[in-house]
Amino acid sequence: MTEMEKIKKEIEAYLPRIIESRDIPGRLGEAMCYALSGRGKRLRPFLFLKTLEIYSPPLEKAIPFAWGLEAIHTYSLVHDDLPIMDDDDYRRGRLTTHRVYGEANALLVGDGLFTLGCELMNSVNDAFCFERMQKALAVVLKAVGPEGMVGGQYLDLKGEGLDLNLSQLEEIHRKKTGALITASLLSGGILGGAAERELGSLEKYGQELGLLFQITDDLLDLEGDPRKTGKSGHKDAILGKATYPGLMGIEGARKKAEEKCQGAIYAAKTLGEKGRVFRELAEFVLSRDM
Repeated sequence: MTEMEKIKKEIEAYLPRIIESRDIPGRLGEAMCYALSGRGKRLRPFLFLKTLEIYSPPLEKAIPFAWGLEAIHTYSLVHDDLPIMDDDDYRRGRLTTHRVYGEANALLVGDGLFTLGCELMNSVNDAFCFERMQKALAVVLKAVGPEGMVGGQYLDLKGEGLDLNLSQLEEIHRKKTGALITASLLSGGILGGAAERELGSLEKYGQELGLLFQITDDLLDLEGDPRKTGKSGHKDAILGKATYPGLMGIEGARKKAEEKCQGAIYAAKTLGEKGRVFRELAEFVLSRDM
């Protein structure tokens, strides 16, 4: 079992237990557990934990922070899938949350997961230096707010049906996809006490990895097997979204993905042997089929 698979299994066991232990009314808790389950990659908690491990093992005291990152990421997926947003029927290999529990409940599921995620991250406050903890939380919250993920989703919706250029497309995905990926790395580095130079390398790596992830996602939307990706195919074209293959052609997008992979690997190399796992991850993302 790989380390990523181990983290995935722990998340899929831990978060539902947290939800089930709370006094959550009706089917809301059930719907929150449903949203968190399925074939998620759990990339963001993996990045956080592997970064923290470099600087400040053992990791047990920080696990709730990692699970909080996954809860916040899942909230964004639930909201993105709603008919008023990207209107998706499938996510993580199953029907989307609003298709099973209704749109109003899905909206509340997203709200609940976001606030639960913040609570889980804050719950490790006593385990770390107060100043580092506040800085790490600030980095994550900025990444998911209007300057990051929320702003990226706004630009994505605004850009539907328009002829965007490459710079505009990258701005969307640096915010919508890359911001939380980068914050997962930075928050781990901050809590672990990484030097400013190393935080700069982690930030550059996250930015390159985020765009690499999005380019491969665009390619999988066109060429991937929905049974593996767990999502509807050709959704971007249906919604009139600008994509890397749409702007650059499939071969051009593949070359851009390779460029971003090399950029991520270069950033990780500045961390020395500490960055080996990140170099391997970039190569995995480049070749992923789900």
